[in-house]
Amino acid sequence: MIDAPFHVPDARAAISERVQRHRRPRGGNGPQRATFALLAVALANAAVVEALFWTASDAPNMMLSVGRFLGLHAAVLLALQLVLVARVPWLDRRLGMGQLTAWHRWVGLGLAWTILVHATLASWAYAIVNNWPFSTLASKWLGSLGTLAGIISGTVLLLVVLFSTRAMRRRLPYELWHLIHLGTYATVAFAIVHQTIENPISQPATWAKAYWWLLWTVAIGLFVFGRMLLPLYRNLRHNLRVSAVVPESDNVVSVYVTGRALHALPAEAGQFFLWRFLTPTRWWQANPWSLSKAPDGKALRLTAKAVGAGSAGLRNLRVGTRVIVEGPYGSFTSKHRTKSATLLIAGGVGITPIRSLLEELSGSIIVLYRVRSESEATLSTELRDLARAKGAQLMLVVGRTRDSDPPPLSPDHLLKIVPDIKQRDVYVCGPTAMTNAVLASLRKLGVPKTQQHAEIFAMAD
Repeated sequence: MIDAPFHVPDARAAISERVQRHRRPRGGNGPQRATFALLAVALANAAVVEALFWTASDAPNMMLSVGRFLGLHAAVLLALQLVLVARVPWLDRRLGMGQLTAWHRWVGLGLAWTILVHATLASWAYAIVNNWPFSTLASKWLGSLGTLAGIISGTVLLLVVLFSTRAMRRRLPYELWHLIHLGTYATVAFAIVHQTIENPISQPATWAKAYWWLLWTVAIGLFVFGRMLLPLYRNLRHNLRVSAVVPESDNVVSVYVTGRALHALPAEAGQFFLWRFLTPTRWWQANPWSLSKAPDGKALRLTAKAVGAGSAGLRNLRVGTRVIVEGPYGSFTSKHRTKSATLLIAGGVGITPIRSLLEELSGSIIVLYRVRSESEATLSTELRDLARAKGAQLMLVVGRTRDSDPPPLSPDHLLKIVPDIKQRDVYVCGPTAMTNAVLASLRKLGVPKTQQHAEIFAMAD
């Protein structure tokens, strides 16, 4: 059902000309440009590697030749993996961590199969060429530093991929999975040792060696910049600390964070940080929480529901606690709007980035907030006041999906309550099942993909 008291009449609030210029739609081709750039770079590197292979291939048989061919492409895929998880701001702001992580998983799966086939063919081929008994292969491998490094690299990668499958992820605590996933970096180190010593294409040319060292330098450099240097610089510059802890309800709390020169922190409404509070029991935990208030250059605010040990302990934070952050991350911002009208859909605590977006957006705005009961509506008073000031329509969608006919977020129901949905940008954030249901409805309604914006917290380390 839709709770009528949450419907706020459409009465436009006065917004300054400067803010209107800042907030008008800026186009949705950013993701396409970033996708094209990544694809172009990947294809260009593949072309260089194939040129290296065909100009220097002197393998004694076809099996070894194919093995070397796959090995070279595996090196490029491994470098691409580093770039996908480097959290480079230019890519993250256009594609979002969810999209980059999805590609990271698919590339990782392809990389695992490529390395497995490469190792099998190369080992078999060398055994045939050198007339080695199969039983002696292990001793031959262990006797070569370069081959041993390759074996370690491939084995670690296969284990990481195995433990990253959904079946294994569900059985492992996040901290253990994270520790295992860090093995990816060992994979890179041993792969470089393997490639340097073995020189799999037997190519002594200076330009070939220069290419490989340039490739690894750029990939590792982007990773070190995005994951280490940039967060270190921002935390040293802004010196973030907890300034207030405000309980919003029995199980929801807001944490305010202040620091130096926050106006220079490039955060936007709808984005999230990885937050680490330096207390004796929390310093090692990093949690992704969205900004629940548009950044104003004075303070940052996160709002979380007590669904785990990390969020449950927030209300016990003391004012003055040092805060370490990574970010801001995410493409769930007004930057990718293509229309002047907007539909915001939130479920549960997914209202937090939606609330911050509502504060920033202008034009015709409709907010659908999906909760099981009105008492679960987080920040409801703020939402009412903000919607009234913005002239937005705010509707609380209450009840369980199985008790509704038709389902409240089905194509027919969405079209009924938002007849002009195809002329709006649609932002959705909430539980995975709800988000997927909304995106499926949008596809059936024919809402262009460039107008669909979903926040999916998917992490890859």
